[in-house]
Amino acid sequence: MRVQSAITTLTRAITVAAGPYAPGHLGEMTQCVPFELVEAVLSETGRRHKRLRALPSRVGVYFALALALFPDLSRTGVWQQLIASLGPLAPTVSETALRHLLRRLTPAPFKALFETLAVPLATPDTPGVRYRRWRTVAFDGCFSIKTPDSERARGWLGRIRYRLAWAGYPTVMLMTLVETGTRGLLGAYFGPTTTGETTYATRLLPLLNTSHLVLVDRGFDSNSFLAGVATTGAQFLARLKSTRRPPLLRALPDGSYLSRLGTVTVRIIEADVTCLLVDGTRVSGRYRLATTLLDPTVDPADQLIRLYAERWEIESAYFALRATLMKGRVLRSRDRFGIEQELWATLTAYQALRMVMTEAAIAAGADPDRAGFTHALTAARTTVTLASGVITGPEAITATVRGNLLDARRPRISARKVKSPISRYHSWHGQARPATATPVERIEITVHDRSDVLTDSAATSDSQPDPPRNCGVDPAPGSTSPAPEDPGGRFQLALAVMNSDPERPWHARDIARLLGITNLNSFCVQMSQWSQQNLIKKTNPATYTLADEAS
Repeated sequence: MRVQSAITTLTRAITVAAGPYAPGHLGEMTQCVPFELVEAVLSETGRRHKRLRALPSRVGVYFALALALFPDLSRTGVWQQLIASLGPLAPTVSETALRHLLRRLTPAPFKALFETLAVPLATPDTPGVRYRRWRTVAFDGCFSIKTPDSERARGWLGRIRYRLAWAGYPTVMLMTLVETGTRGLLGAYFGPTTTGETTYATRLLPLLNTSHLVLVDRGFDSNSFLAGVATTGAQFLARLKSTRRPPLLRALPDGSYLSRLGTVTVRIIEADVTCLLVDGTRVSGRYRLATTLLDPTVDPADQLIRLYAERWEIESAYFALRATLMKGRVLRSRDRFGIEQELWATLTAYQALRMVMTEAAIAAGADPDRAGFTHALTAARTTVTLASGVITGPEAITATVRGNLLDARRPRISARKVKSPISRYHSWHGQARPATATPVERIEITVHDRSDVLTDSAATSDSQPDPPRNCGVDPAPGSTSPAPEDPGGRFQLALAVMNSDPERPWHARDIARLLGITNLNSFCVQMSQWSQQNLIKKTNPATYTLADEAS
């Protein structure tokens, strides 16, 4: 029996730029970074070639962006991905020629390219990107980007001393401003880790405007930084450190109260958040939030506390950038010039991919949170190798994202860990959180009611004891009668303040501020005397709690 086999030849047509420009593409993502835009930034930064070479400057830009998409390949390996489908159009170049091409471009065009693409990605009606009329954004720093341990890299970035040893690689500190709804980037700044996060974030403040609501982590709660945010016209919702004691100016009906942080009037919300897990475990934590949204009837405390969880979307953005796109690898470049160029190119490639993902989610009517970064990245790499969609656009990537939408986000919780084998952080076993991610069945929020805390006006009302004479308490507005000389009156007032929060360690200056006492030194001496009489209990210098018999 004779078996006949038929061989079918499959052909595929591709459309790319002509001549030496043919390798200059990014597959379907080319339409996010079009030829005209690349030529414009090259001309603007003075990096456009003066004579047409075998490797034009425009090809070098796309080659650098492709390096960001294939972090585990060498330069020549990435070049092979760009020319795999070009056939006779594919030029053969050496790694030295590619290295010189990147050196000729400098970091300037990539920085300009990123700043052009770093814009809000969501439309006003995109689900999950806004709170009322504001677009939610967040600042945060990333300390996990490593560079080769070269002398030139160490000369710029320095070295980090951990508890057990020196760090093996110099580390770049990356600060970004992220649109939390899409995880797209609105701005970025990076440099040595010796410069603080707040300093880097301050340089991104000009990117804020009146359309933004900034979700601020505890590391950025300084008065000067929050004042800078407020100056831009943006609103903020900031978590304060537990050591801060903002003064109470006026209690509000929902349990929050008005206060001042430096020059900014804010509303303080203090609450206990309890997570009931599916295994029956209860995990609780206390939050103290400060916001410029002052009206509790329009912005209820419970609603703002739940909104603050949106800040963690920036952590998901960093995971996609660092772990998925960069695969956690050390950068290729060994000096400041190359490190800056490589990072700007990586941020540009990340932003271009987020643009495609957001457009695909919007077309599907889904929250951008449901667009899978890994699916989109895999499809994008395939289109680069096939040189497909260079002119037509991201059809395959869009189809992949829409066909693999993730499930709606499920609340879950786990212990925070530092996974570096040598870390500057000690292991902390005092967390009540589970070791692995556990689904949350229900979240309970209990707002601390501050309506019963003694305010300046309440301290002089008919329902409160009169302040004693010569104790530094100003009389009520419009009052001309002197205060009685009752040495015990001040203690009763201080006791009323401390009873408003019996578990709190009260500092003498906080009580003095609430009572309007101006002579702080004498009041501190008096509180010390009360502690010696066992009327109150001293826990730290100038810090007191209620004694058992006083409470």
